[in-house]
Amino acid sequence: MERKTKPSPSSDLPPGFRFHPTDEELIMFYLKNQAKSKPCPVSIIPEVDIYKFDPWQLPDKAEFGENEWYFFTPRDRKYPNGVRPNRATVSGYWKATGTDKAIYSDSKYVGVKKALVFYNGRPPKGVKTNWIMHEYRLNDSRKQIREQNGSMRLDDWVLCRIYKKKSSAGKVLDQKAEESKAEIGTAGTSNDDGGSQQLLKFPRTCSLSQLLEMDYMGPISHLLTENTYSSSFDFTNTTGIDDADRLPIGEIPYNYYTTDSGKFQVNQNGSLTNPMMFQFQQ
Repeated sequence: MERKTKPSPSSDLPPGFRFHPTDEELIMFYLKNQAKSKPCPVSIIPEVDIYKFDPWQLPDKAEFGENEWYFFTPRDRKYPNGVRPNRATVSGYWKATGTDKAIYSDSKYVGVKKALVFYNGRPPKGVKTNWIMHEYRLNDSRKQIREQNGSMRLDDWVLCRIYKKKSSAGKVLDQKAEESKAEIGTAGTSNDDGGSQQLLKFPRTCSLSQLLEMDYMGPISHLLTENTYSSSFDFTNTTGIDDADRLPIGEIPYNYYTTDSGKFQVNQNGSLTNPMMFQFQQ
């Protein structure tokens, strides 16, 4: 027999629709209507006995949702004469955590919200997972408990929101990856050239001894060996000075400047500014 699949109610929803109801809205407009057999505002919450499935199987049972899924589910007793719900599933169980949260509507107590965590295995040796459930129950659900005829039904309907929490290790890795990308994107860039990589950065003013200590001026320190360090040096004639007007080798005028930003400048204290072009003579 060919199986016919009914169209999903979410297909009739307008584009861009997002389902993010508050706790009060879930109680007042969805769970309350479901308990009274009244139509809900939008039929996107299916009726599923979630305790017959493991949490990772439930997204396929949902009719709507990407990161969280909503279900109407009944609750059964764990023991015939008790009020404790049976929360065991196929390969694990749901365990309550924290304290119950009271939900109010116009200062009126209307429901309860309980948080639960899924554990793989059987208690007390279950392994905690990242699957979380928020269970919503009406405040008067206890009045509807069926004790006659030995019924195991505890609640006809509760509303459950299920999602998978991201692990702390995954958050740390994502944060480190973002920081690494930011460092790679900003390291070695210059604002002057529109963000291009800056290979060498020369100081605006430095002395000759400081210049020789820089790592990227290694070729210059190689030139100034024991045989050449005491030798005199001359500067490139960049201002059109004749040979007759050239100063004796080894003398540096304290007021000698050039207008070319690519050349050098000499201050009164004998330091070089923008030391880019000079030549040595033995």
